[in-house]
Amino acid sequence: MKITVLGFLGGYPAHSDATSCYLLESEGYSLLLDCGSGGLLALEKVMDPLKLDSVILSHYHADHIADVGVLQYYWQLHSKRPKEPVLPIYGHSMDTEQFAKLTWPNSSQGYAYDPQRTLELGPFQITFLKTEHPVTAFAMRIVEKKTNKVLVFTADTRYFEGLISFAQNADLLLADTNFFADHTGTAWHLTADEAGNVAANANVKKLLLTHLPAEGDLNLLKKQAQNSAGVGIQVEIAQSNLIMNI
Repeated sequence: MKITVLGFLGGYPAHSDATSCYLLESEGYSLLLDCGSGGLLALEKVMDPLKLDSVILSHYHADHIADVGVLQYYWQLHSKRPKEPVLPIYGHSMDTEQFAKLTWPNSSQGYAYDPQRTLELGPFQITFLKTEHPVTAFAMRIVEKKTNKVLVFTADTRYFEGLISFAQNADLLLADTNFFADHTGTAWHLTADEAGNVAANANVKKLLLTHLPAEGDLNLLKKQAQNSAGVGIQVEIAQSNLIMNI
């Protein structure tokens, strides 16, 4: 499984970097995981967007779906023929208004995933965990069927113990790490030490810190997560066009 980071900031794009958006590729299948602000421009730099097979969304906050609309226009208006005449976009149906927007004439079709069931998408098997966030959001455990390699994406969430069992033995954990360890007050995202703690207790092989703050010393964020994760877990900071293979 090849993972390319297209966007990794939380809240808003900054410094020419996009918000949450990741490209997953395996066996000729291309899956876009979230489609945040700036995601389409970032995607164009690494592949023809019209070659996407499908899109899956963790939730409907703008920093995770801002470029869904322009991706739909891209499908509808581009002179070239796309790989999929109608782009499948998978999202939860608990917000009926937002889910309805995933379907656009001659462009895309929205499909509701059932968070209680495994979703089969090409070479991937995807299971879900409802996170703790102000809106309904789902973490995803994505298994590459051919190799049994496991990617876990926390989506947006504050810390809760269910993340540990959900991420157990993952080859790569993409963890929402929007706060430094000294954050106080309401936290609907993980702090750096919490992300490291999930990685350590879940026995993951690698931890990628993402959904990052646009301001602050990211080397400090990494150090805080590494201290919590321990020396046996590789910790990296997400950046544009970072490629990871598991």
